[in-house]
Amino acid sequence: MGKITAILHAAQQRAKDMNLPYEGALLPVEAYEIMHSAPGAKLVDVRTRAEIDWVGKIPGAAQVEWAIYPGMRLNPNFMAQLEQLVDKEALVMFICRSAVRSHSAAITATQAGYSDCYNVLEGFEGDKNSDNHRNTLGGWRAAGLPWEQG
Repeated sequence: MGKITAILHAAQQRAKDMNLPYEGALLPVEAYEIMHSAPGAKLVDVRTRAEIDWVGKIPGAAQVEWAIYPGMRLNPNFMAQLEQLVDKEALVMFICRSAVRSHSAAITATQAGYSDCYNVLEGFEGDKNSDNHRNTLGGWRAAGLPWEQG
């Protein structure tokens, strides 16, 4: 079994174990591997424009806001914007700050006909630590994966 196939099988099993209504759940390092090794795979960052500008961005990721800052109201154009950037047949991975909005985005995209949706667990910043700070417990940045300051 190839590396990408093994990663996808593990992600699909996680989704079954967690009873998720989409194809799979990836760890950040797995999403990075797929982003760079699986032809046509697309990472979609669903954080707000403000988060991407102020906290950091992932090189090569598409950006489609799930919610709009300020106010965090749902982006009424989410699906239309996603459809402009990502083919419905593509393997699409969603990431946000801590995997909550990306979970919702993966559900919505699956319901809209995207057949190969994955959520990136832990998100970009991970969970809060005992000091109430992110970027130390899980997440893309804490895993040492590539990112750029806005």
